Amino acid sequence: MKFNFFNTKRQLTTNHEGAKAYIMSPEMELYTAVVTTGLNDSFYESGNNRLERIKVLIERCNPEFIARLAIYARTHMNLRSIPMVLSVELAKKISGDSIVSKTVNKVILRADEITELLAYYQIANERTATKKLNKLSKQIQKGLADSFNRFDEYQFAKYNRNTDVKLKDALFLVHPKAKDADQQVIFNKIASDSLATPYTWETELSALGKNRFENESARAVAFTRKWEEMIESKKLGYMALLRNLRNILEANVSGNHIEMICGYLSNENAVLSSKQLPFRFLSAYREIKNMKSKYASAILDALEDAVMCSAKNIKGFGFNTSVVIACDVSGSMQHAISPKSSIFLYDIGLMLAMLLQSQCKNVVSGMFGDTWKTINMPKRNVLANVQEYYRREGEVGYSTNGHLVIESLIRKREQVDKIMLFTDTQMWNSNNTDHSFAKSWSNYKKIAPDAKLYLFDLSGYGKQPLNIQQNDVYLLAGWSDKIFDILSSIDNTEFALEKINQIML
Repeated sequence: MKFNFFNTKRQLTTNHEGAKAYIMSPEMELYTAVVTTGLNDSFYESGNNRLERIKVLIERCNPEFIARLAIYARTHMNLRSIPMVLSVELAKKISGDSIVSKTVNKVILRADEITELLAYYQIANERTATKKLNKLSKQIQKGLADSFNRFDEYQFAKYNRNTDVKLKDALFLVHPKAKDADQQVIFNKIASDSLATPYTWETELSALGKNRFENESARAVAFTRKWEEMIESKKLGYMALLRNLRNILEANVSGNHIEMICGYLSNENAVLSSKQLPFRFLSAYREIKNMKSKYASAILDALEDAVMCSAKNIKGFGFNTSVVIACDVSGSMQHAISPKSSIFLYDIGLMLAMLLQSQCKNVVSGMFGDTWKTINMPKRNVLANVQEYYRREGEVGYSTNGHLVIESLIRKREQVDKIMLFTDTQMWNSNNTDHSFAKSWSNYKKIAPDAKLYLFDLSGYGKQPLNIQQNDVYLLAGWSDKIFDILSSIDNTEFALEKINQIML
C-alpha cells in the first residue's frame, strides 16, 4: 500500500539505538502497535506507555479505521484484550455513533469478553465511585446487549468468574432482551447465580481434590483416572490440552490415552479450528522436551505434526522464487512477551521464520546480531529448528546489524527475489562503518532491481529503519501466522491496511 507520508525530511527520526529511522503514518503506527502488543512490559517501553501511545494514536486516526482495526485484531489476528481497548477508546472519541455498538458486537466472541470490556471501561473512564459503571455509553450498552444473545448456558457458566465486573453485573447494567423463552431462562439463572456448573478440566479436578483419600497413592490413582476420563470424553479443549501436557504425563496416564492425545493434537481440523498463536506450540514443546517420561517423544512428534498442519495454509514460494530469511537475535529481542511467559520476541520471530521456511523450496535462512550467519534447517521439525536456533544465538552476538544480510548479497553479487527479516526493526551499525540498513538496500537494488524486502515487525515501536514508501519495501506486523495471509496478497496489492479498510462495519 502506498501511504500518504509527509516529505522525506519530516519523516526522519531516530530509533531506540540512536540510528536514523523513519516515522510511519498514524494508521500504520497504530496497526503495528496493536498487533504486537499484549499490553505487557517490553524492552524499550512499559505496558502503560504502550497503552498511552495507542490512545494518542487513536486520537490521530479516523474512527472508521479504529473500528475496523478492532474487528481485524479480534477476528483475523485472534487477539483478545486489545480489541476491547480499541472499542472503549472509540466510544470516548465518538460516544453517540452507531459504529461503536457495531464494533463492540463484532469483537465480543467469548462470554467473558463482555465483562472484560466493562472492566476496561471503568479504568479508561477513571470510575472510582461505588457505582463505577453508571452512565454507561449508550452505544457500548447496545453492542453488549446484542452480544448477550450469542451465548448459551454452558458458555456463560464457563466464564462466570468472580472478577471485579461479574456477569450478573453486566446483565443488570445492559439489560439485554432475550431472543426467546429459553434464553430468558438463562438470563434468569445469571441473575440468580444458578447457572449449571460447567464441565471443565478445572471444575473436574477441583471437585476431585476436595475428596479424602486413604493415602497419596490412592490420590494419585484417582487423578490418573480423572485425566483418562477427561481425555476419553473428548471435552478437553485444544488449548486446555496444550497447557496440561506436562500434568497429564506426570499423572502417568496409559499409553492408549497418550495415543488419543497425539491423535487429537495432530488432527488438522482440530489444529485449524483451535486458532492457536504459533508460539503456543513452542511453549508446549519446551514444557515436554526436558521431561523424562517415556511418552515425551511421542508428544513432541505430535506437536511437530500440529505445527505442520498449521503451516499448510501458508502460501510459500516454489523453486523459481529465491528467498532469504533472516532472524534478529539482538539483545532487544531477548525479552519475554509477558512477565510470566518463557517466550521471547526472539522466539516468535524464529517460530514465524521457520513456519515460512517450511513452505519455501528455494530458501536460505540464518540469524543476525553483530554478524550474519547462514544456518539452514530441514523443512520439517519446525519446533526443533527453533530450539536449535535458540541454542546457537550467541554465535552472532547481540547487536542489530541487519544491513549485513544485504551486504553479504552485495559482496557475492547474488540476486534474490525476496529478503525477509523477522525483527523489532531497531537496526543500527555497531561496526563503525558508513553502512546503514537504508543505504545497503539502496545499493542492492542497483544489483537486483526486482528484489523485494519484507520487514516483519514483531515489536510495534513505530519507527522503521528505512522508508517503506519506496524501493519495494513492505512492512508486516504481528505474532500470528495470519501475517502470511498479508504476505501472500502483497503481489496482488492487498496490504494490511487495505485488508482492514475492507472490513464491513
